[in-house]
Amino acid sequence: MHAFDVLGDPVRRRILELLAAGEQSSGEITTTIRAEFGISQPGVSQHLRVLRESGFTTVRPEGTRRLYAVRSEALREVDVWLDQFRRFWDQRLDALGTELARGRRRHAKETES
Repeated sequence: MHAFDVLGDPVRRRILELLAAGEQSSGEITTTIRAEFGISQPGVSQHLRVLRESGFTTVRPEGTRRLYAVRSEALREVDVWLDQFRRFWDQRLDALGTELARGRRRHAKETES
């Protein structure tokens, strides 16, 4: 499955957001996802499986629990792909920075007067 097919699903994106804060058990993830999206435990498990099999997460057993974490390598692949488009937003961010600096200078001159 292509990375953007995986990331195109809002449930899987939300799971990755949860895991960005740190490792979580499948039970913790399921509780949050069920509350936010109203899907069943087997549905959440399916999304976790897709994330694991596509390389976006790792899972490790701890007793009877399964702990999930983000696997950064898959995200690096997305970052490399996005790199070809950065110039579009980098130019705009540079222009925004210039305008903000002009506004601060203008404000400083007005307050001095």
